Amino acid sequence: MDYTDQQVNACDPFGIVPSWGAVIDAWTRNPRNLQQYLNDYWTGLFVIQQQVVKRAMGNLVPDYIAPASRDERFQDNAWVENPWFDFLKEYYLLCTRTIEDVIFETPGVPEKTRRRAAFWTRQMLNALAPGNFLWTNPAALNRFITTGGLSLTIGFRLWLEDLRRGDISMVEEDAYRLGRDIACTPGSVVYRNDLLEVIQYAPATTEVYAVPVVIIAPWINKYYILDLAPEKSLIRYLVSQGFTVFVTSWKNPGPEMRATTFDDYLVRGALAAIDTARGICGVPAVHAVGYCIGGTLLAALMAWAARDRRTPSPVCHWTLLTALVDFSNPGDIDAFITEGSVRWIEQRMEKSGYLDGRDMGLSFRWLRPNSLVWRYVIQNYLFGETPPPMDVLQWNVDCTRLPAAMHSDYLRRFYLENRMVEPDALVLAGRPIDLRIVQAPLYAVGTEQDHIAPWKETFRIAGLVSAPVRYTLATSGHILGILSPPIDPPKRRYWSGEATGLNDPETWRNGVVKAPGSWWHDWLGWLRERCGPMVPARPAGDRNHPALAPAPGTYVLEK
Repeated sequence: MDYTDQQVNACDPFGIVPSWGAVIDAWTRNPRNLQQYLNDYWTGLFVIQQQVVKRAMGNLVPDYIAPASRDERFQDNAWVENPWFDFLKEYYLLCTRTIEDVIFETPGVPEKTRRRAAFWTRQMLNALAPGNFLWTNPAALNRFITTGGLSLTIGFRLWLEDLRRGDISMVEEDAYRLGRDIACTPGSVVYRNDLLEVIQYAPATTEVYAVPVVIIAPWINKYYILDLAPEKSLIRYLVSQGFTVFVTSWKNPGPEMRATTFDDYLVRGALAAIDTARGICGVPAVHAVGYCIGGTLLAALMAWAARDRRTPSPVCHWTLLTALVDFSNPGDIDAFITEGSVRWIEQRMEKSGYLDGRDMGLSFRWLRPNSLVWRYVIQNYLFGETPPPMDVLQWNVDCTRLPAAMHSDYLRRFYLENRMVEPDALVLAGRPIDLRIVQAPLYAVGTEQDHIAPWKETFRIAGLVSAPVRYTLATSGHILGILSPPIDPPKRRYWSGEATGLNDPETWRNGVVKAPGSWWHDWLGWLRERCGPMVPARPAGDRNHPALAPAPGTYVLEK
């Protein structure tokens, strides 16, 4: 790469300008097609003006362009009842729709380029939404008047505090204490190395299923997303249902771990945790669960273990929770991952030895800017409201770093090159990976609104392995779709059914019934059929694995 390329890459590592340039160039060569969109725009503007006049005269006609059902920005009544705000809302939505339609329908431009151009354009459009500014936000203006300007005074103070912190506050960060309020399911650390701690949870029943459950948690953020407040803890739920549960708690890397690789996470991480559970429980194989990147690691481990035909797999059946194995269309996060951006990230990691967790967290927030960025700009600075405590958001800002070697390898071989779905193209810990040879029964879960692991991509595992597969699609997103405890009356829904060998997710969904309630019930029934007979409950650890510390351990406390 010459000096000019280096300068361009440093200024635009995500390829924003080239994607916009490709779109602009294509439309300059197709002015007649572009004219049709402009005609539709002017027609829409005329209809909006008529709508505003009719509503001002008391005729509440429907919106010409209605906000999306999940769009919380225009819920105040003034966006309908006040002619000025009504026009502002409709004009903004018309411009947004027209611009995005033009980009997505650009002729002769690859889909990936169009998606990248649309993503970065959408960031600008979201930033320009009228609700983000005091004089064009009716609720903020009303708050300003009713408080005599105090809301803006408090908002300015909160803005100064966030400016000093270098981030927009989302939550009261110290409201929940680890081990007391969250991550408080009783247990003990029964194994520790320089990469992870393995926690075994104390039994809550006198008898337990013979086959233990080992959860491979993600190392992007911390394991206790699965053990938040007791009423929503997946770990506590499994323990209460008679399962012996182990979970990985990963060390928060520093510069000394710069050379740690994905292979290390496979062998010294996931496999070490599984072997620990096997040794303590005296079983030949476990049920393994992988969440997010932990699921990607588990899928790789399943193929890695299947390659050794002389040794039985240490996992007899497995579960994937919102995990990608096919990275050909990973959703909006694809806009952040280009050859240039990966080089830029590698250059940054070369100095520190790791990717700062705040950088990763910021990327995820910009995937959903209206709910994870601009919502807090409005509430904090325009409304003058201090962010309230919330366990999920406290976990969300409790970021972890990523080792340089592992993260570079993950971005290149998984995202950029998508080697995991190509038989033997990916070699981990000395063995080529081929998902087709995996035969252990699989329960896979995706979530309908997932912005990190789109459910149609997580469904792809059903057609890649030679195993019987049951797939479940839960409503909600990457986090709340998984944290779906049974409650009465039920708030959530899910689809669940056999998916062995299937490749078309929509065909699958059309063939199963949407059920009310928590998908945990369906999973529990699937586990009970496979986890063997009941045996006396096992205490934490054994002679070879003495208790080293009470849960949640020490690694989870590292900042």
